[in-house]
Amino acid sequence: MGLFGDDFYSTKVSRRAEPEQKGKLQIIRPGGGRRDRWSNPGKSRSGFSSTVKVAVISSVISSIVTVTLFSFISQPATQLPLANAAGQGSGTSQTAQVVDPYDRIINAAAEVRPSVVSIVNHKTGSSLSMKDSALGSGVIFKKEDGKAYIMTNHHVVEGASDLEIVTVDGETHKAKLVGKDRVSDIAVLSTDDKGLGAAAEIGDSSKLQRGQTVLAIGNPLGLGGTLTSGIVSYTDRILPVSINQDGVYDWEQNVIQTDAAINEGNSGGALVDLNGKVVGINTMKISDTGVEGLSFAIPMNEVMKTVDSLLLNGKVSRPYLGVYTVDLSNPYAPLDDDQRKDLKLPSHVDSGVVVLEASGPASDAGMKLNDVITEFDGQKITSTLDLRKFLYDKKKIGDTIEVSFYRDGKAEKVSVKLTDKPE
Repeated sequence: MGLFGDDFYSTKVSRRAEPEQKGKLQIIRPGGGRRDRWSNPGKSRSGFSSTVKVAVISSVISSIVTVTLFSFISQPATQLPLANAAGQGSGTSQTAQVVDPYDRIINAAAEVRPSVVSIVNHKTGSSLSMKDSALGSGVIFKKEDGKAYIMTNHHVVEGASDLEIVTVDGETHKAKLVGKDRVSDIAVLSTDDKGLGAAAEIGDSSKLQRGQTVLAIGNPLGLGGTLTSGIVSYTDRILPVSINQDGVYDWEQNVIQTDAAINEGNSGGALVDLNGKVVGINTMKISDTGVEGLSFAIPMNEVMKTVDSLLLNGKVSRPYLGVYTVDLSNPYAPLDDDQRKDLKLPSHVDSGVVVLEASGPASDAGMKLNDVITEFDGQKITSTLDLRKFLYDKKKIGDTIEVSFYRDGKAEKVSVKLTDKPE
């Protein structure tokens, strides 16, 4: 058979063919035919010899190609030939070492894990047992003058009487609260740095990309040092939250959305990139029937703004108006007909916030129960969320704000000088 597996190079002929002309070499077509016995014998031998040469050469070429392809394919996946960088045609090649992505996960986890601690919040002063305690996580971010500083969530340390941290090696240390901020849900603790791991390296959360691999390290359900992994599902998700946990959304939190598994106790732990840098603080998840892979972390760039303020002042200072309110059109706690009738609002007023209590600057300016705030400085205010965002984003301590509101059905305005919130 020939190189292509057909009869083009076959030396065999069929006996059924007749010579077309005696004394001459008969042409063999792909369909077959035989040489006449009167054909020129010299030429027949020459044709046979040429055919053999073609077959031999074809076989050699085929063997060379096969060996070359096999040697290339059989190279290890981590060693691929690169062109000579110098371009000198010297025939030499360089080898690129491709790093196993799982090795990067292992290395990043090993680097950050000693910096992540478990936090035990003893909510009763009479006992240090685990029965009346809450568990969370924290990240060592600074070691200075014999102290280690740990960042965590506000809700992890809320209501604490005594605080302890537990290292990955099981050592327990007493901790003190440096400061906390309910709005950002961040708190800072301090403790003696003896026996504690190195401070974690802080990353730039603004450089995160969707699809990027991240790790969550923390203390879920008391299982300290637990590692899970996933990807960044969304880099800057805005979630409504209830600051005082009353079911009414009164703030919006900017978070990183991931599908890395977190559970109760992961709060305050580290979200880590593959370079071993902390890019977020794990804070919450959506837990409901049929819901999976929705976890959230506070971006590290936002966390550090709060941390710096807590280290400096023990708190985050924000402008304070002094009103406790409820939304006029809150779907979760709607006002009944009698309550609306007591407000004596005009029919066109269907949104705003009702003052339940006035103190501090608002009280000093004459505001009181059942005033319905509708505008700040001419900008419409429809909810407590609008009220807070306007104050925190557009005003500072010492500024004066013009408040438009309805009292007993009449539109009124008052100027209020904002102060720092009292302790």
